[in-house]
Amino acid sequence: MKSKIIYFLIFFFPMLIMTAQGGGIKGTVISSEDGLPLPGATVTISGTDTSTSTDFDGKFSFSAIKPDATIVVSFIGFAQQSIAIKGQQTVNITLKVNSNQLDEVVVTGYSKQKKTDITGAVAIVNIKDIMKQPEPNPIKALQGRIAGVKISSDGSPSGANTRVVIRGVGTLNNTDPLYVIDGMPTKSGMHELNPNDIENIQVLKDASSASIYGSRASNGVIIITTKKGKAGKMRINFSTYTSISDYSTKLEVMNANQFGQALWQANINDGLDPNNNNLRYQFDWSVNNNKPQLNRVLVPEYLDSNQTLKSSNTDWYDEISQTGIANSYDLSVSNASDKGSYVFSLGYYGNEGVVKTTDFQRISARMNGSYKYFDGKLVIGENFSFNRTNEVSDPGVLDPALRALPIIPVRTVDGKGWGGPVGGMNDRQNPVRLLEYNKDNKYDYLRLFGNMYADLEIVKNLHIKSSFGIDYGSYKKRSLQRSYQSGYLQNDQTSVTIDQSVSDKWTWSNTAIYNLKVGKSKLDLMAGTEMYKDIFDTTTLRKNDFLIETPDYMYPDAGTGESFTSGTSTLYSLLSYFGKADYEFDNRYLLSATIRRDGSSRFGKNNQFGTFPAVSAGWRISNENFIIDNAPVFSDLKLRAGWGQTGNQEISNTAVYSLYLASYAGGSPTWATSFGTAYDIAGNGNGLLPSGFIATQSGNDDLKWETTTQTNIGLDFGLFKQKLTGSVDYYIKKTEDILVLPPYLGVIGEGGNRWVNGASMENEGWEVTLGYSDETSFGLKYDISANVSANKNKITALPDEVKNNYGGNGVDDNILGRPINSMYGYVADGLFKNQDEVDNSANQDGKGLGRIRYQDLNGDGTITDKDRTWIGNPNPGLLFGFNLNLSYKNFDFTTFWEGANNVDVINNTKYQTDFWSVDDVGSNKGTRLLNAWSVDNPNSTIPALTTVDRNAESRFSTYYVENGNYLKLRVLQLGYSLPKDLLKKANIDSFRFYISGQNLLIIDAKNFTGVDPENAGFGYPQPMTFTAGLNFTL
Repeated sequence: MKSKIIYFLIFFFPMLIMTAQGGGIKGTVISSEDGLPLPGATVTISGTDTSTSTDFDGKFSFSAIKPDATIVVSFIGFAQQSIAIKGQQTVNITLKVNSNQLDEVVVTGYSKQKKTDITGAVAIVNIKDIMKQPEPNPIKALQGRIAGVKISSDGSPSGANTRVVIRGVGTLNNTDPLYVIDGMPTKSGMHELNPNDIENIQVLKDASSASIYGSRASNGVIIITTKKGKAGKMRINFSTYTSISDYSTKLEVMNANQFGQALWQANINDGLDPNNNNLRYQFDWSVNNNKPQLNRVLVPEYLDSNQTLKSSNTDWYDEISQTGIANSYDLSVSNASDKGSYVFSLGYYGNEGVVKTTDFQRISARMNGSYKYFDGKLVIGENFSFNRTNEVSDPGVLDPALRALPIIPVRTVDGKGWGGPVGGMNDRQNPVRLLEYNKDNKYDYLRLFGNMYADLEIVKNLHIKSSFGIDYGSYKKRSLQRSYQSGYLQNDQTSVTIDQSVSDKWTWSNTAIYNLKVGKSKLDLMAGTEMYKDIFDTTTLRKNDFLIETPDYMYPDAGTGESFTSGTSTLYSLLSYFGKADYEFDNRYLLSATIRRDGSSRFGKNNQFGTFPAVSAGWRISNENFIIDNAPVFSDLKLRAGWGQTGNQEISNTAVYSLYLASYAGGSPTWATSFGTAYDIAGNGNGLLPSGFIATQSGNDDLKWETTTQTNIGLDFGLFKQKLTGSVDYYIKKTEDILVLPPYLGVIGEGGNRWVNGASMENEGWEVTLGYSDETSFGLKYDISANVSANKNKITALPDEVKNNYGGNGVDDNILGRPINSMYGYVADGLFKNQDEVDNSANQDGKGLGRIRYQDLNGDGTITDKDRTWIGNPNPGLLFGFNLNLSYKNFDFTTFWEGANNVDVINNTKYQTDFWSVDDVGSNKGTRLLNAWSVDNPNSTIPALTTVDRNAESRFSTYYVENGNYLKLRVLQLGYSLPKDLLKKANIDSFRFYISGQNLLIIDAKNFTGVDPENAGFGYPQPMTFTAGLNFTL
């Protein structure tokens, strides 16, 4: 079977099978890591121009060589080695992995550089560590692994809600970085990318490294390069894993009896008869020694008069939850020779989440190939992926699962109908019904992504490259609305809505690269142009009234009611010119300059083009004689500094235009709905013609780019022959002309909305990365790495129209000079625990025993809105990560920890877990309420139960702001690789299986009362996951 595969691939992909030359000396080059041959290694006779490369089996030969000659063997990623021949006719050479990776080639934008030549702030991700953390979205696995990069996400099966912020928030608009995959730019869809296809990831953090991408780079750039074929024999790789997941922590809600206890206590506290309630509860209670005492909670057998809803004790969280299961299968075939290379891969990923019916599936195929002609002077290649994804997302049931009353059953007594609220109960939906009626509302998305390119060396060292890429996506979602009866809640309207969209993007880039070396000087020049176009079309169709409510029947042509259709089409284009020059002198002094000029259709005619320059310099101090002679412990020491500007254009494609809305009589401009016409243009005395229009947005021909200016100073170092490596960076990042849309002003009249430039923001921070790797005398290899970063953000300017839109008192206390998203509210000062505290405090409507006491900040003796202040900052002060890899013989072990410090979070669940009456009176609550303050429980910090919020405790205050510090055990993995002698007998190159756990432990602040400080609200929970997997290569 394997030979058939070889013949098939040879037919489709040109290859050259190299054979070893005879005579002189022969040898074999292998890797110390796995003992496999290294094809394509360069072997040079020292002091001569004679060299050769190893063949498929790592073999090489020279026909004539002096007995006292020395050969030098090098291979990318491995330490160079010199071997004295000493008359030998056969040599076997084992290359060790080069832990410092100084000679590693890094993609930095339209070109490549050695890591040692980089003068900007570029982070290189260890892809092996990423692959030890199975995630549907590979970007999610970067969390905590790169200094200065904040990644937030939830536990949804697709990982689509992953957000990335590089070096702090720098805009009031979209903060996502630019992703560049094999030279193709994109802003989204990383969960559609198969992680097994990734070869390496680089993050361009500062402007001097990212400015080559100009107007799209102000939020940073993440460059992803997918796998290419490697020289040698054809490799067939297969990997698979299965994961099971469950809640790492779960919000505890009250059962039916506990709910009754809280209801009774709230009424008793207010001096009310607890038996006068609309929730079907009755109580057996008495008064002993002037103290009310609850004897028993009573609920009727049936909730309704028709006896269709039997009282229950439903745990709605359990009803909507399940054990999540994920499966992944990946197969790839690859090879390379001096005639070209290829990789073909197929992948499947399926994930059923911990919330029932939520599901994500991805089928991916990739073809990367390159073909060399005219002795390698012309290279033609392609990098294409085709993905199909579909997902049933969470309809938002975690909040309803908390609020739904436990005495309500899931189903009616006949098992066919839905349980629901009865008269007097709140109109909260049955969470199980929400999931059941949502399971068929999945989307399907097809995406073709990639490029074709040709690289021609016209003369020596002058390359011209042209690349044309496409990013085509087709989205379709059918949403069914069915009729239902759930208690007194009902819906008789059935409908189907079909949303379709097509995204068509293409990029055409052309570059010329020239490399010149004269004496001790080396100069690399690049110039290029790029054209980009993005077209996005949407269509929506809705049809009402279906006689049969099944997914197979509910298509528009089967509906009998009204039809509604709508659609949009929008596009924008980008024209760019760019250039870069890199100069190196004597392997010590480095200088780089970049410039890009972008023109975008998103901006006004007066500012359509923007120019984004950058300069940086580096000094390899370790190559100076005073270091070589006096401090040989330094194997690498490089000082670098950079300055540059980047842009941001992440606004609507129509932001620059004056927009109008057809306004029909009887419609609502707010919802863009209308019937008839506003103007009787025809003079017929009626309004049937669509002839009325109103202005909704005024154009702005002066609209221009957001511009981010960043200065970076850094130091890279390596000691003890690169056993210890690290880097330190300090940066200042200032963004000006931030695009904002002031609120509509009625005095302006029609067209009051108008995009303007005007806001400014600043980020300042530092980053430290450290790594140490070595091997003990008894063969234990260890690799330790850690990173920590700090960032301070503040808004420095806002237009007058919007300066009060981001918090503050609306008059003279605003967010200027403070971090983005800062929290503004009252300062809670504990609870009133005795009457003296109540009597001797500021005037506060509703104050009393067990109520929240608020600080009188202005000292006027009365609690008013003038006592509000800034009470929280949701931007972490510190981000950090720690990774440890151990290997001994055939075993390997990995642990990875990630955390955040000095961060405030809003615990929205407190509105439901700490109060009976603040939010949604009569709905279920969290079990924390059972520990509420009372005369018998005076040390509680939870306000006393009450049926009415007389103290206005729903007001935003420090009571809801909590310490969001956390440390999480993200990965714990143990692996085993089969011994080499056993693999050789089975004709297998490698075979490894492993077990791992994710999110096994959370260490959070003692005063955090929620479920997860990373997701403090009702978002999809981050699950605890256990995985077993294997991978092997033939």
